[in-house]
Amino acid sequence: MKVLITGHEGFIGKNLLLRLAEQPAIQVFLYGRDNVTSDLDNLVKEVDIVIHLAGENRPKKLQDFDKVNLGLTRELCEALTACKSRTKIIFASSSQVLQDNPYGASKLKAEEVLQKYSSDTASPVAIFRLPNVFGKWCKPNYNSVVATFCNNISQNIPIQINDASAELTLNYIDDVVDNFMVVMDDEFEGVVFPQVDQQYQITLAALAEQLEAFKSSRESLVTEQVGTGLTRALYATYISYLRAEQFSYELHSHDDDRGSFVEVLKTKDSGQFSYFTAKPGTTRGGHYHHSKTEKFLVISGQAKFGFRHMLNDEKYELVVSGEKPRIVETIPGWAHDIKNIGDSELVVMLWANEIFDKAAPDTIASTVI
Repeated sequence: MKVLITGHEGFIGKNLLLRLAEQPAIQVFLYGRDNVTSDLDNLVKEVDIVIHLAGENRPKKLQDFDKVNLGLTRELCEALTACKSRTKIIFASSSQVLQDNPYGASKLKAEEVLQKYSSDTASPVAIFRLPNVFGKWCKPNYNSVVATFCNNISQNIPIQINDASAELTLNYIDDVVDNFMVVMDDEFEGVVFPQVDQQYQITLAALAEQLEAFKSSRESLVTEQVGTGLTRALYATYISYLRAEQFSYELHSHDDDRGSFVEVLKTKDSGQFSYFTAKPGTTRGGHYHHSKTEKFLVISGQAKFGFRHMLNDEKYELVVSGEKPRIVETIPGWAHDIKNIGDSELVVMLWANEIFDKAAPDTIASTVI
């Protein structure tokens, strides 16, 4: 498949190019700022699909809306018509075509040109009326409040909110590209107006609050629910605005004669992750829980786990080595400890089902032996 992309230097174009580069069967041709109109005549002869992203949304002069958004679209359709091909076009339009402003008007006129091209040539045309699109590589302080907020909050720059209750309608860049890829492969006739499968709504106040929570999580260690939906997309976007020197952050290590204990990550409803070390011959633990449960994984070294039932005094021991991954769980009502029985430092990863609460630790000292 041969694909021509206009406006590849832009935010959507950069993300689309990277995705297409992952597909060895797709050959990409580019039309950008350094090209002249006459280049289109030769480029369109080579391709099966045109993804038309080039556009102007913040020109210095109002007439540049029509010059670029309408003019380039007309020139593209004229070049395609002249070569008498039935080339599919995917067009990045805007939801603002339904609003009374110069940008929306120019995009609507461009849509009308594409509809005529489809009618005259029987070529398939897909028009995506995109709302605010956000994601990595979107330019801050330009036309995306998400990009601006992500950049400013991550860099300790104040943000400005004029109407906290104002609601944004958003598409995430990966979803946009996914849908472009689907339409590239689809067989259809005439003009269609596909919508990006996943669309999100969020107020400016909620957006700022969520991004601030991402920032503060490095101190609190409490992660947001970043695995699905809008929070996942916003988190991926937020951290893409970190500078290289911000890629890492330190954790606090609690050290004593036995070794170290380090909290790594906390969740709001699924506990926390930590790790500890133990010097040869030392023992950690020596307590029981009423409700708290834990999972231990020996990363390196050799450990002996001891258990004692708090009612009937039943005892149990097992030896675990870092050479063979094995989870050891603590059971409510059983005292437990962990002894380093090897010659090297013991390193153990730990998950607890709840965040440690100093006011209600559910950790009662008790010997195992």
